[in-house]
Amino acid sequence: MVIKESARTSGLFALTALLLAAVNLRLAVTSIGPVLTEIRTGLGMSATVAGLLTSVPVLCFASIGLAAPRLAARFGPARVILGGLLLLTAGLSVRPFAGGPALFLLLSAVALAGIAVVNVLLPSIVKDRFPDSVGTVTGLYSVALNIGATTAAAATVPITGAFGGDWRLGLACWSLAAVVALPPWLLLARERGAAGGSASGADPVRVSRHPVAWALAVYFGMQSTSAYVIIGWLPEIYRDAGVSPAMAGLLFAVTSLLGVPLSFLLSSYAGRLRSQSGIAVVLGVFGIAGWAGLWASPAAAPWLWAVLLGVVNAAFPLALTMIALRGRNPGTVVRLSAFAQSVGYLFAIPGPILVGALHDWSGGWRVPLGFMVALMIPQIAAGFAAGRNRQI
Repeated sequence: MVIKESARTSGLFALTALLLAAVNLRLAVTSIGPVLTEIRTGLGMSATVAGLLTSVPVLCFASIGLAAPRLAARFGPARVILGGLLLLTAGLSVRPFAGGPALFLLLSAVALAGIAVVNVLLPSIVKDRFPDSVGTVTGLYSVALNIGATTAAAATVPITGAFGGDWRLGLACWSLAAVVALPPWLLLARERGAAGGSASGADPVRVSRHPVAWALAVYFGMQSTSAYVIIGWLPEIYRDAGVSPAMAGLLFAVTSLLGVPLSFLLSSYAGRLRSQSGIAVVLGVFGIAGWAGLWASPAAAPWLWAVLLGVVNAAFPLALTMIALRGRNPGTVVRLSAFAQSVGYLFAIPGPILVGALHDWSGGWRVPLGFMVALMIPQIAAGFAAGRNRQI
């Protein structure tokens, strides 16, 4: 009885640590957009550098995440996650007070480097600590991630206003969320076996040789492309169709808010199934319908298109769930997570840029939206292959 109670307490503590870490995984990104005009004015930042700022997250996630398995093998996943959160805290607290654009970019990269290793290692913690509840726990931390991202996007301007319009203090406040996440990971990092063990990534399997790893990487990349195009271009697509700026912002918010319940429900359900292929296909069909609706007429049924695209965004928690399920043990999950996320983010980098280029070339949105409809086909194919009941 005492052993059961101790195990339950330990599991609850680990879950709390996971959720606190997950809340922080997009704060550094979504807090920037609402005050980007003020940042550019305050730092004398050009439009080109501002464009680089929006590309830094994907570049960091793609490159630095690859180092996570080696770091985990040497120091243990919990210690590496703690280090990542320390980097995030330092970056978030110092970057608002940078004296110029270059230093602001550099400190943003420091914060995002911390996020990159945490991104990769959390699925292995789920596999190690909650092997019988992978889908449910992945759903919970996906919800926490969505809540953190949405809160930062919505609250940065009011917080800045509360500080008399000082955007530096408004941004620096988000470092407090990272500080709150540090104590539980400090305790987990001190546990016996934190420097090694099954989740450390000390596994000889080379996941890049396995078709399932490539299927996951392509699926992760395609869903990331769709998500970043929604983030970067959806409000402008609506506004160019005659929708008011306020309504365009509200429609964009719908795509984000839908992720909160869907992340939990879909991951919990997917974790109970032997195969997730059917779910991946259904989400892709929603995506085809949403992008095709925008292609036909954005203003004809704007709420419907926003809901459909909000549903297809649930491909992100599905990808995380499949990563945790396809690895036979936590060590393999670390490597699989690093490969799928890093290669996937590399695939995603050109998407939003290409959509913008196609818009400029064609003078409208029909060509780029047709491209997004077509991009759902490889997403469906990769999701079908990644979802099959196989393990590395």
